Parts: sequence; structure tokens; C-alpha cells
Amino acid sequence: MIVYHGSTEIIRNPDVVHSKKYLDFGRGFYITTFENQAKKWAVRKGMRQEKKAIVNIYELSEKWDDYRVLSFEKENEKWLDFVCGCRKGQPLNEEYDIIIGNVADDDVFKTVDMYFRGLWNKEKVLSELRYYKMNDQICIINQETLNQLITFKRAYEV
Repeated sequence: MIVYHGSTEIIRNPDVVHSKKYLDFGRGFYITTFENQAKKWAVRKGMRQEKKAIVNIYELSEKWDDYRVLSFEKENEKWLDFVCGCRKGQPLNEEYDIIIGNVADDDVFKTVDMYFRGLWNKEKVLSELRYYKMNDQICIINQETLNQLITFKRAYEV
């Protein structure tokens, strides 16, 4: 499958080391099947760092039988708890190689943050989230897994 990663540089050999710790699924290499989502990530990062916005394109093998995969089919209570825990820096992703689920982007996280700060309960947050158009993300946690499954194809400037 073709996947995308938004950045400020061409990343021919991706790694999990350069990831921030407090992301939706913790530290890892994040990709998406939505090219526009990767463009948005690249532009945002480029503006913050005053650098070029680059979209990297990869081929991701779908032979995942030998890997520990956590897949959130939708934004539910387990997804909400997992994202909030990872954003607090809890090491929830360490038992997985790959995590798949929806993105808690800026709009979504405004809603999630109401729960994160204890202002709304889970039911209120989850009922609000159903109104958002969600984008997917795949986070590869383990470097060896990343090396085995992903192949750089090309990159372009946005």
C-alpha cells in the first residue's frame, strides 16, 4: 500500500528515534494513507521551523502476520484512553510493533482535551467526535519492523 509522511526533509531511511514522545500513539514513525493529511502535516511543520514542506511517499508491505498490531477501528473509549495516556507520556505502545487508528488532529484534540483536563466525561467526548471527519495514521513503533515493511519511493515539495 502507498503511504505518506509529512516532514521538512526527504526521509529515505525513516527511523523511530526522531519522533516526539507525546504523540497520539507515543514515539514511532507516523504515516497515513491520506496524501492531503501528510501535506497538512508537512506545511504545519515547515511553517513552525521556517523550512520547506516535504511529502515523502513509501510502499508499506501489508504482510503483518508476524507483528504485534494494535488497530483501533474507530474512536471509542479504548482509543480515547490510549491517546490520552500516550499524550501524557505513559509508555503504552511498548508491547506493539504497529498501531493503527484515527488522528487526534488539532480539531479533534480540542474535544479530546476537554476529557484530558477532566471537563467532559468520555461519553460527551465520544458523542462529539462522531461529527468530525477523521484521518488515519499508522505508527510503526519498532525500528526493525519499520526497516522490514517500508520502502522509500519518492518525495516532493508542497
